[in-house]
Amino acid sequence: MDPYKSLREEAFEANMEIPRQKLAIYTWGNVSALDPVRGLFAIKPSGVEYGNLSPADMVIVDLEGRVVDGTLRPSSDTKTHQVLYRSLPGIRGVTHTHSSFAVAWAQAARPVPVFGTTHADHGAEEIPCTAFMGEDAVKNDYELETGFLIVKTFKEQSIDPAHTQMVLVAGHGPFAWGDSAAQSVYHATVLEEICKMAYLTVTLNPDTPPLPGHIIRKHWERKHGPAAYYGQ
Repeated sequence: MDPYKSLREEAFEANMEIPRQKLAIYTWGNVSALDPVRGLFAIKPSGVEYGNLSPADMVIVDLEGRVVDGTLRPSSDTKTHQVLYRSLPGIRGVTHTHSSFAVAWAQAARPVPVFGTTHADHGAEEIPCTAFMGEDAVKNDYELETGFLIVKTFKEQSIDPAHTQMVLVAGHGPFAWGDSAAQSVYHATVLEEICKMAYLTVTLNPDTPPLPGHIIRKHWERKHGPAAYYGQ
């Protein structure tokens, strides 16, 4: 009897959403699912194509980055997930993809402004982009430092990771999180669509201004505010 069966299944189902949503090809990308009681997370194994994955392949890792159970090596991004779980309270899932439009903004090292109500429905602030990682950090422990860089960016810019549940790592790509592995993939999918819309917007008009603040607040609050009325 596998004591991690449900955690593995949660991580597997979330990982399978990556190709379904066209967020990555081949072996690119990864999702993890956290069990906060046991302090363990399940994550995609490194270098295995999505079509060859099974729930049993998910690797169980503790919050110190040690493999607890599994026959395969965990994702090369495991230490980034580890840092995010240890640093962002309440998150239960992390997704990293190489989706085209989000990566394009990351490669341009540009945050994504709130140009329209689609973005505002999901976030009242621009999607942050980190600085490029320094040479010393890359030499130290690249994946661990990636997590530290994300956390540093949110702290320095006074961004609430419970409200803005996505980020671009300069020159690399997007990470997203949520209160479950499935929700983290949802946020990664939303991020890609927002980045696509923003790219088209600046292509049509490079001087497009951000959406006025009063419209941003209206769209954010009608879904997430104390008097929210969107949905059932």
